[in-house]
Amino acid sequence: MPQLAQIAEIYASQLFWLTVFFGAILVFIGYGMVPKIQKTVDLRDDKIAADLKEAEAAQKAADALEEDYRAGLDAARADAAKANAEAKATAAKKTEASLKRAETTIDKKLAAAAAELAQQREAARAELEAMAAEATQAMVQKVAGLSIDQRTATAAVKKELTHG
Repeated sequence: MPQLAQIAEIYASQLFWLTVFFGAILVFIGYGMVPKIQKTVDLRDDKIAADLKEAEAAQKAADALEEDYRAGLDAARADAAKANAEAKATAAKKTEASLKRAETTIDKKLAAAAAELAQQREAARAELEAMAAEATQAMVQKVAGLSIDQRTATAAVKKELTHG
């Protein structure tokens, strides 16, 4: 085979050119392109690290704002509860005062009504005694045929009403 016979003659020149091209590629890529690529990768890594630090700072600021917000909200709730309790206490005092005034007014009206009722009861009792005394006089006159005076009839009615 003639192709295999040539290998010994051209083998050395092919290895030479292979080494030259690989060397040129190594120099071109290794010393020309790799540093530029490495520089771009380093810049990218630095940018990512800076963005991460900035994000952490923003997260810390957001956490601080949230904590302040929650503290303010808790304080507002406490103030609202305190105001609510004060309003309830004030309303209770006002209600109690109104109830006392109403109770006093009702007690006065009740006392006046009781006094009037007692007065009317006494007037009715006196009228009843007078009618009973007249009826007693009329019955004694009719039954016994005797005439008794007003004072005796009234005394007898009072005695009977008192002892029953």
